[in-house]
Amino acid sequence: MLAYWRILVFTAMCAVVHADGFVSDWFARSDQAKAEQPHWITPLITVTPRLEQEFRTDFRVEMNPYQSDVVNYGNSKGLELIPTGSSEVILNVPPYIQHNQPNVKDGFGDISFLGKYRLLSKSEESGNAILTVFFGATVPTGSYKNGATAGVITPTIAGGKGWAKFDFQSTLGIGIPLSHVETIGHAITFNNALQYHVLPKFWPEIEINSTFWSEGMLGGQKQVFITPGVVLGRFKVRGRLAAAIGAGYQIAATHFHSYNHAAIFTVRFPF
Repeated sequence: MLAYWRILVFTAMCAVVHADGFVSDWFARSDQAKAEQPHWITPLITVTPRLEQEFRTDFRVEMNPYQSDVVNYGNSKGLELIPTGSSEVILNVPPYIQHNQPNVKDGFGDISFLGKYRLLSKSEESGNAILTVFFGATVPTGSYKNGATAGVITPTIAGGKGWAKFDFQSTLGIGIPLSHVETIGHAITFNNALQYHVLPKFWPEIEINSTFWSEGMLGGQKQVFITPGVVLGRFKVRGRLAAAIGAGYQIAATHFHSYNHAAIFTVRFPF
């Protein structure tokens, strides 16, 4: 698993350093794709409808009053690339989950992938809006029950609209298990992020993260989290390489919830 991390980091760094030939053409194409869309920052949790090219890793600490904190290293983030003028592929690193409980084994979660296809894009000067479709997939590679019991595909529709320094980004998707539907069920996720661009590098936000279950062991349940947070960036590092950091705090807003609160931290290196 450590080798997988190294491959992704090496790929990203090679792309930044050796910008000639194939790579320089790639950058010209990805830069054009980014120029044709709004330049909002990616929210903490809601997957942005924008096309982004970066290496990203997140950390999440789930807190319950009567249990030990669960720490998620990586939070299913990884390498994001823009291969064409209207598409993006994301290769996520399996998260490492630490339970801090004597009878529960720590281990890696599932490998996941995401593809985006941008249907509509207008920069700030021409409408400040975007519409994108996603297709996500997870592979049940988790160890010691730290992942799902079956592969899941997740088609999603995502959009966003901006007004001056304010923007709103939203996604709606449904998880479709490839087997074990009777236990996994279908999870419908509805995430919304509201951001305000206060200063050149300062993006405070509030997100509403909702999940509704149909069928399965959680059929009929729903959970909603309110997540205030902030993202700082993009700070120039060297050449085209930049950096952004952020943090937020999830607060359960429904009677049913898988954890009470969670602290979320993100580190990103756009290029």
